[in-house]
Amino acid sequence: MSDPIFIGARIYRGSSYGPHHPLSIPRVPTVTDLCRALGWLPDTHYRTSPCAKPTALTGFHTSAYIAALQRAEVTQKADLAFDLGTLSNPVFPEVYRRPATAAGGGLLAAEHVRAGGVAYNPGGGTHHGLPDRASGFCYVNEPVLTIRHLLGMGLTRIAYVDIDAHHCDGVAVAFHGSDQVQMISIHEDKRWPFTGALSDDAGGAAINIPVPRWFNDTEFDLILNEVILPSVAAQKPDAIYLQCGADAVTEDPLSRLTLSNRCHVKAVKALQALSPRLIVSGGGGYNPWSVGRAWACVWATLAGQDIPDVLPIGVAKILHDLRWTRKAQPSEAMMMTLLDPPRDGPVSEQVQDAVKALSGRSALKGR
Repeated sequence: MSDPIFIGARIYRGSSYGPHHPLSIPRVPTVTDLCRALGWLPDTHYRTSPCAKPTALTGFHTSAYIAALQRAEVTQKADLAFDLGTLSNPVFPEVYRRPATAAGGGLLAAEHVRAGGVAYNPGGGTHHGLPDRASGFCYVNEPVLTIRHLLGMGLTRIAYVDIDAHHCDGVAVAFHGSDQVQMISIHEDKRWPFTGALSDDAGGAAINIPVPRWFNDTEFDLILNEVILPSVAAQKPDAIYLQCGADAVTEDPLSRLTLSNRCHVKAVKALQALSPRLIVSGGGGYNPWSVGRAWACVWATLAGQDIPDVLPIGVAKILHDLRWTRKAQPSEAMMMTLLDPPRDGPVSEQVQDAVKALSGRSALKGR
């Protein structure tokens, strides 16, 4: 089994969806810089993501859409037939190359774990992309392309676990009715894209767990231990893909969930033990401090590094130097630490009911 790798690229540094977009913030550069500064990311563990070729992207997306995406990068003009140039999916200078690089990172991750191992692609996790158009800040659906590549290698059982605050609608479109891919998603109820109801099993391929506002660490632990882990264990997957979006933490502006980033760490640790192959991606996350901290904790967990209680001054400076156009600024504690304090609380009736309905169930059970 190979050592864990961290996949990054220069294109994320300085590239942005525009000054007023939620993805105006640096995310992959922040986690990369934090991990390097802490000595967790030697060159032996770092890989530069290739930019996926158009033919690789048509493994899920239509040729017409990929051509439109390339054309939009050249002309810098909207193409509303493919939802390019909307408020959510703006046209920006790297509108093709950046998502194609994230997809290339996913394909590289799949190759790395071919014989067993761990790969971390924080630029990936773009789970809303649809076959013929951009959607929800996602131009290319990296998880779908990566999972299809794993299947193309001959793997037959893939578990896809998504802890992003938003439902993985694009992944669900791709693997609806699959007898090879089990999809498990925790996401905020009654939030965009308004899919992933508790009753929606994606043709027998999915377990959807919509959770209420103020969803906390206690509730996450219950779902992880009573639903997610038993379902994945029952599948005995050849590989696990964990979409580790950071937008369910308390400080994120695009959800009303109240998790700590300890939930990300718990999910990584628990799932890593259930398969010889693990791919972890980023995803949502729209507060630069909470994203960088959460994703650094994810890499520390994958790489077997101890997370310090207090950051050295030189490392903390990376967080202090971040700038955000929103008025809300982080506490001093957020800029001096990586790991959040636990955010425990009561278990809501909605979560209790969901766990009762889903406990002991595998999406692919009996297939």
